[in-house]
Amino acid sequence: MKEPTGRMIIAGEPVAGSGRRIRAVDPATGAALEPAYGYGDAGDVERACAAAAAAFGAYRRTPLARRAEFLERIADGIDALGDALVERAHAESGLPVARLAGERGRTTGQLRMFAALLRDGGLEVPRIDPALPDRTPPRPDIRQRWVPLGPVAVFGASNFPLAFSVAGGDTASALAAGCPVVVKGHDAHPGTSELVGRAIADAVAACGLPAGTFSLLFGYGPDLGTALVTDPRIRAVGFTGSRSGGLALVAAAQARPRPIPVYAEMSSTNPVFPLPGALAERAAGIAAGFVGSLTLGAGQFCTNPGVVVAVDGPGLRAFADAAAAAVAGAEPATMLTPAIADAYRDGVAAFAAHPAVEILAQGAEHDRPAACRPALAATGADAFLGDPALRGEVFGACSVVVRCRDAAQVREVAAAMEGQLTATVHAADGDRAEAAALLDVLELTAGRVLFNGWPTGVEVGHAMVHGGPYPATSDARTTSVGTLAVERFLRPVAYQDVPAGLLPGPVADGNPDGLLRRVDGRPGRH
Repeated sequence: MKEPTGRMIIAGEPVAGSGRRIRAVDPATGAALEPAYGYGDAGDVERACAAAAAAFGAYRRTPLARRAEFLERIADGIDALGDALVERAHAESGLPVARLAGERGRTTGQLRMFAALLRDGGLEVPRIDPALPDRTPPRPDIRQRWVPLGPVAVFGASNFPLAFSVAGGDTASALAAGCPVVVKGHDAHPGTSELVGRAIADAVAACGLPAGTFSLLFGYGPDLGTALVTDPRIRAVGFTGSRSGGLALVAAAQARPRPIPVYAEMSSTNPVFPLPGALAERAAGIAAGFVGSLTLGAGQFCTNPGVVVAVDGPGLRAFADAAAAAVAGAEPATMLTPAIADAYRDGVAAFAAHPAVEILAQGAEHDRPAACRPALAATGADAFLGDPALRGEVFGACSVVVRCRDAAQVREVAAAMEGQLTATVHAADGDRAEAAALLDVLELTAGRVLFNGWPTGVEVGHAMVHGGPYPATSDARTTSVGTLAVERFLRPVAYQDVPAGLLPGPVADGNPDGLLRRVDGRPGRH
């Protein structure tokens, strides 16, 4: 079935929510879409969490190859939805069909990437310190491996209805780790969420896994979302969204009798630092790339560049003039929801009303209900440093140019900024010394530092970090993209002098799973 039915999914069963009914809205037209979805309630949370807890024991013990097959079946099921999935996501989000087709590929690609990780035995590198009975004092036999935390709650994001939603990176990495997942679908795209949720539930059944391995709920965040995070059977949370929403979940999780980690991606302005030599060589080219990155997806990526910081002078003025011309000629794009569009307009208006801010350019006027009119502003570094309101994120295609007196003030601005997902440096050969000094600052500020490129477009791979210091995320030690993401849902356990017959495979004598292990500090397959 490729048409949404208006049902949640609890342990494989379709369930009609009994609460307030919602419909997705086509942001391009303002028209409500069928079917309606009833919100779930505390009883639905109870059923889903109980089923996840019941599934955990069996699911965490599934062989890695079988777990890999499960992830691949999910990917195959999403692919099998074909055009119906992309068309529904387009209707619910206003995002271009080509963009959504690419996002589907990213979604299935990361599922298959985690499957490959499992098949290669790369989920963990067990550590073994053999006993040293003749040492003074004697050393016991100690073996360390990772075990899954338990059921995980995942909150779907508004801006990526596929790649950061029901089967997105949080779900994929949690399932790869051996954790059942309960997803709270986003109200902006319930039909898309249901279609993908059914593909996961079908894969659960096809692989003979416990039905509670996956559930999908809809509901009001402060009610159902909080109930989900505070349910004692949930052991971790994955979230992508606003700072206020993420912090509310962190507070709820920390107030539990048994606090749990919340891995929340929340807020980032993704500063760009074009250095003087680069501006002298290619100011117009940097400006063109910047505006392309700024306006991509109506500025609704997690990584659109919202701040440009540079030394004032002819190079920066040439950049600002070229960027302003490109912004003025940019067509308005449809935003994800009318509420997001309203918040964007309020953010631009606040910049325009600020006495220390100059609006350099805005895109064409429009009369569409949820359109984003790109905007470029400018201010001085002293004002930027002195007013936190100028450093906050405006979610959408709005950016501010910060004019600095010299390179030292550029570094001062960089050091004063909140934690970021990304920081971008544009440098020429003559900028090498200043680039090195700036990099020393930025590696403490951002999860990903890139040179002579643009932050939009996050490669899904083994080395990627999509995270960063607060408020980019609630835990700077983690990433929500790439294979390292699986470590969020695992914890280490040491086995001391456990009889050989009781040791789990990853740390057993003879390395029956053929894993890369570190024995007495030395890596190898021994």
